[in-house]
Amino acid sequence: CPLWPETVAAIERATSARPAATDPADDGLVFITKYGRRFVRYTEGSGEKFGYRIDGIGQEFQKLAKRLGLPGGFYHLRHTFRTIADGARDYVATGLVMGHVDDSMASVYRERIEDDRLEAVVNHVRAWLWPARTLESIN
Repeated sequence: CPLWPETVAAIERATSARPAATDPADDGLVFITKYGRRFVRYTEGSGEKFGYRIDGIGQEFQKLAKRLGLPGGFYHLRHTFRTIADGARDYVATGLVMGHVDDSMASVYRERIEDDRLEAVVNHVRAWLWPARTLESIN
């Protein structure tokens, strides 16, 4: 999935300023908590199937939204992205960008989704969010 230049810059800033991971398995993660732990994890010893989920991303977004006086939670961003991205009229590419699993028969036969289709989706959302900015106009 193509990343916007702003996203690449934010990832570079975040990885250069983040603390060391407490678990060596998390060294490759871009975002970790100030305590060096995964933002989203399951309770130890109980596993994903029986444990409960700790969603630090959702918690931090909720704090930010409340501070800014905005309604909703982190998943409102996903709802908004999907709503706007569907305007690109490539529902398969939008689903892939969002990380959705497609267990349809069509996906069994689909060998690939071309990069230009993914770029069209993210450029459509980017043009809505920041008019006159697209990946093509920056590259």
